[in-house]
Amino acid sequence: MRAYVYEPRQKRRASLASELEGVDIKPHFVDEDFFGEGREQLAQQVESSDAILLGEGENTQSLIRAVRRAGLDSPLIVLRDFRNARDTSAALDQGADDVIVQPIRGAELLSRINSIIRRAHGHAAESVVVGEMVAYFDGRDPMVSGSNIKLSKREHTIFLHLALNSNKVVSKNAIYDAVYGASLDQPFDKVIDVYICKLRKKIAAAAKSGFQYIETVHGRGYRLGAPEGYDIAQDGEQPPYQNVYAKAQ
Repeated sequence: MRAYVYEPRQKRRASLASELEGVDIKPHFVDEDFFGEGREQLAQQVESSDAILLGEGENTQSLIRAVRRAGLDSPLIVLRDFRNARDTSAALDQGADDVIVQPIRGAELLSRINSIIRRAHGHAAESVVVGEMVAYFDGRDPMVSGSNIKLSKREHTIFLHLALNSNKVVSKNAIYDAVYGASLDQPFDKVIDVYICKLRKKIAAAAKSGFQYIETVHGRGYRLGAPEGYDIAQDGEQPPYQNVYAKAQ
């Protein structure tokens, strides 16, 4: 995950970066001019899966408005120095998703960001059930036919991005950006295909039905979904393993 961070005080940046990197959030520090580049430029740079963190300053509310006027629905969290009900209410009214008092803890911040993201995608619970599979949004590896499958860090990032958009087509570019973001060490374009192949094999090996669950939609991207004719449970429900297996016979 990538986070655009506005923190005008240089002394705060090192500790903030340490907390973010400790939970695999890639901090990208920006100055105030970043928010004044115009709506189109902001929309082109920031993905909906990117977080925006705003350190406390005189122009906090105007920065929030700039983000929302650009049409960005990215998780936006204000980092305050102390509790102040009036300023907190103003930040939330302008479009912030949350307000946290510093010093922050990376694990808590990550959980708050993930909560905002999953609700933005229509998931109220900590998991979603797709056929024989349970996809968790809290960092756990998925469960397939009652057994957990072990995923690497990047496999998990890709799987989570697909799970948040289950039954929707996700472009390869969106997946690539979710994994590598603004990293300078960006691999070749086909790397996403390689990870998708690995995910399919792991899911199919664990699924009683043998289905891979990740479909290639040519020219558009990938879709995570249950095979046609399978019932898809709602958020938080347990999958009917026996019924699913029976349908596959």
